[in-house]
Amino acid sequence: MLLAGGTGVVTQELLKDALKYGKCFVRNGNTANYIPELQRVNKYQLGICAVGFDGDLPEVVEVGDSRVPFTIQSISKIISLILAVRDRGPDYLFHDKVGVEPTGDPFNSIVKLETKSRPFNPFINAGAIAVASCINGTSADEKFDRFLELTRKLCNNKEISLNESVYQSEKETGDRNRALAYYLKASGVLEGDVEECLDLYFRMCSVSVTALDIANLSAVLANQGKCPFSKEMLIEPHSAKAIRALMLTCGMYDGSGEFAMSVGFPAKSGVGGGIAVPLVGRMGIGVFGPSLDEKGNSIGGIKMLEFLSEKLDYQLF
Repeated sequence: MLLAGGTGVVTQELLKDALKYGKCFVRNGNTANYIPELQRVNKYQLGICAVGFDGDLPEVVEVGDSRVPFTIQSISKIISLILAVRDRGPDYLFHDKVGVEPTGDPFNSIVKLETKSRPFNPFINAGAIAVASCINGTSADEKFDRFLELTRKLCNNKEISLNESVYQSEKETGDRNRALAYYLKASGVLEGDVEECLDLYFRMCSVSVTALDIANLSAVLANQGKCPFSKEMLIEPHSAKAIRALMLTCGMYDGSGEFAMSVGFPAKSGVGGGIAVPLVGRMGIGVFGPSLDEKGNSIGGIKMLEFLSEKLDYQLF
């Protein structure tokens, strides 16, 4: 199969070469050791998938561990943001609850909240917790069911479900997130019950996906919000555009600027090892590689994307 991309094409052979290159760097990282269940994951796993939609039918090219389940972690912040914007509107969310600026600080930092109570963007933990509190529903269960339903549609996979062991692990060890949430509540940013909001946040981060699922999600974002498979409009085009912009500036934690220079793709990572990459009008890419750098981003994943960026000659810059 061939997927159009820049001046080149994505083929299985090209992805195999990218995978081989990425594997050279995996040993230099570690899994997310502050979450016990994630620490036990084999850090040498690596996979990549591309879903193209130039023709009438979507095309899928994948290599490596592209069907190995992992928890979505911070990539879930894209989906919760879509829900919150639907429920409350972009003006309320981005003016009253979160900003749209990069922080330059680690994703779980509390430093900026001491000088500006509103989180800088929805992709750091404080911002995502504030966003979670804005999702409509009478209980955490109802809110999570809405999140899961949308996740399954965006990823084109009805079987996506919660990883119960990771959820419990996150809930038991999430003291820093708990501190962020209570600080937000004291500042008047977080709505509703703190523990209910945290329970929702931990569950959203603990949903199991694959690189294929993430590629499908990325393809929806790259296709202006329309699912390439069902043809259903799942995201308003202006929301898809805003999310891609946030992915470019804030999606790789405090490594976003370096990633923009070296790769030049909008992307959102998670400490489970996933990276979502929407290439507008062309394809969605999903990556899985649980060996992380000091920023919390997949080492092998970034190197594979650097390889593709160079070979495809497709960058925003």
